Amino acid sequence: MTQTEIKKPSLLGNLTVQILIAMFLGAFLGIFIHNNYDVAFAKEFSDKIKILATVFIRLVQMIISPLVFTTLVVGIAKLGDVKTVGRVGGKALGWFFSASFISLLIGMFWVNLLKPGVGLNLLNVDLTSAAEVTGHTQSFSALNFIEHIIPKSIFEAMANNEILQIVIFSIFFGLAAASIGSYAKPVINALDKTSHIVLKMVNYVMKFAPLGVFGAIAGVFAIKDLNDLVITYIKYFSSFLVGIGSLWIFLLIVGFIFLGKRMKTLLKHIVSPLIIAFGTTSSEAVFPKLTEELERFGVKDKIVSFMLPLGYSFNLDGSMMYMTFASLFIAQAYGIHLDLGTQMTMLLVLMLTSKGIAGVPRASLVVVAATCGMFDIPIEGIALILPIDHFCDMFRSATNVLGNALATSVVGKWEGENETLPSE
Repeated sequence: MTQTEIKKPSLLGNLTVQILIAMFLGAFLGIFIHNNYDVAFAKEFSDKIKILATVFIRLVQMIISPLVFTTLVVGIAKLGDVKTVGRVGGKALGWFFSASFISLLIGMFWVNLLKPGVGLNLLNVDLTSAAEVTGHTQSFSALNFIEHIIPKSIFEAMANNEILQIVIFSIFFGLAAASIGSYAKPVINALDKTSHIVLKMVNYVMKFAPLGVFGAIAGVFAIKDLNDLVITYIKYFSSFLVGIGSLWIFLLIVGFIFLGKRMKTLLKHIVSPLIIAFGTTSSEAVFPKLTEELERFGVKDKIVSFMLPLGYSFNLDGSMMYMTFASLFIAQAYGIHLDLGTQMTMLLVLMLTSKGIAGVPRASLVVVAATCGMFDIPIEGIALILPIDHFCDMFRSATNVLGNALATSVVGKWEGENETLPSE
């Protein structure tokens, strides 16, 4: 092992500490601004300080498209043949859909048991706040799912960071390259080198992570009245935490079943991506960093580069749990009773409509609004959960990262492609 490799865990720890400090400082500054200045100043401050988060997320988005394309194509080519790609892809999709289904069931179970929406006071709800989300539902439904995932142009897909569309193109490109054999090696080698250059860029971009987290947290706390949020939404948020906590327990148990003692090592490697996702409410923001950490954990690059892009399209466990929870919460708030059969139908609809929504603002809420419309639940009910959605998004984003890290590591083990690093 080289000296550089020995120092890496220390660097990871430093980044984690910096991010945690940034979170606390951001919360402190935001609360100070909220309590000591008027609403207009707080809003202006929030808009300006959030620029730090916007810059960080845009820096990450800048490298996601080339990273997904190059790593997935190289990963497929390294797998060797269509049979191997099919085998690994089958295991991946089997895991993704099983995990998604269980996540949806967990959300449905807890919202039915705890009933956080029953008896909610619907007076003085700001329905105009839902316009941003409900505006996306007109062109978003299960019927146009297939049309959405097939890219009209790979350049358009990359420009819009449509991860699922990039994945579809990359799979075809990678399979075609693998079938040609040695003739395609110069192209694959060039893409392989490009992916390493992009991963090097990750190191530079991650230096901005603490500033991004600081800006995101300070901007939210400056305009949110914590007392009102706690009083009004304590039942909803506490019920949500029970659900997301149950999902974490389930994922961790599954991780220990398949990975054994190495599950602890995996958690050490992904703690920094988890905190960044939590602070920025963006699991997409840690895609490059998660790629790097999973390879350091010992998963072979060809498995990581194949699994993660698929996972970010098909395996969003935290978002899935939230979708059933939020949809049924809105139904409860409006006194709409949905029998078990209808709820299971909703669950299956969510399984489809939740795929391929990368790049849509507030993606989970867009799916919730679209699903409510399909089942005659007032779409305006989305306004009920908007004031606290940011805090829920912090937890579901971190959960998405955990789910994808676990899925990649387990499939890597199934394929015999995990290695124990000397540092462990």
